[in-house]
Amino acid sequence: MGMPSTLLIAVTALLTASQAYSQASGPTVYSWMSQEVGDAWRKGYQGKGVSITVVDDFTSNSGLYGNLTGTKEARRHGDWTLREARLIAPQASMRSQDFSLGNAVSLARGFNVLNLSYGMMAPASSGAVNWARQESTIISYARNGQAVIAKAAGNDNGTAVGQPNTSGQMDYLNRDLIGAQSAIFVGALNTNGTTAAPASLASYSNIAGSNSTVQKHFLVVGVEGHKTLLYGTSFAAPIVSGYAAILNSKFTRANPTQITNQLLNTARTDTVFGYSPGLHGRGEASITRALAPVSIK
Repeated sequence: MGMPSTLLIAVTALLTASQAYSQASGPTVYSWMSQEVGDAWRKGYQGKGVSITVVDDFTSNSGLYGNLTGTKEARRHGDWTLREARLIAPQASMRSQDFSLGNAVSLARGFNVLNLSYGMMAPASSGAVNWARQESTIISYARNGQAVIAKAAGNDNGTAVGQPNTSGQMDYLNRDLIGAQSAIFVGALNTNGTTAAPASLASYSNIAGSNSTVQKHFLVVGVEGHKTLLYGTSFAAPIVSGYAAILNSKFTRANPTQITNQLLNTARTDTVFGYSPGLHGRGEASITRALAPVSIK
């Protein structure tokens, strides 16, 4: 396909440590998580029966310092995104695929979530793309509703999904996922929002823009990099991947499109400062609201 991939991260020099507290006889809720995660776990929903496949960097020698569990350490980008999704949905089955290989992405038996914390960048003038098997299978799964696809929106300082950045580069994977029934674009807030303290859009995060189709499939979540050292929409997408797994562990008969729509339809706007569909899409993902009904359609 001739396009370089790019990890959707932002660099930081902050060294603040993560803090955590443990639930009685359960997994740990870390302070960078929305406290709604703990509420979901206490109700018994932790991602059981769901497979999350993380397509990312698992083979390079490039390390990134982070702190998700109270210890600062260097890991590959993919190791971090996989670990974050696992921490959100501790009973989900985790799978990895290195994004540099280009191999077709296979689905596991049962319910599948794919986490994409990378982009495929090329000049906006490139036009049509001949995708490798990896991206062509991902796009097909999203269009056909075969898996929930959580796609990091990108870190081009407010560029709209599907549009070129100020350097004339465009994420073609974003572009070709627009309109896919089970795809979610994920932007970043500076923190987890509350009604008492609404969260602002992170300065680096891309936005939904004026395309109403993108707006309908765009969510934001808090990325508390001042605690984790990990900034960028790369670390927003795994949160939504984990939420999708949690949600399906309650609604076990729901298909990927139904789970996608439930996350989108239950997003909050009252926890986002200066909420606008063009910036924040549907709003901040709320796993508590998504889990609330007895059944979903």
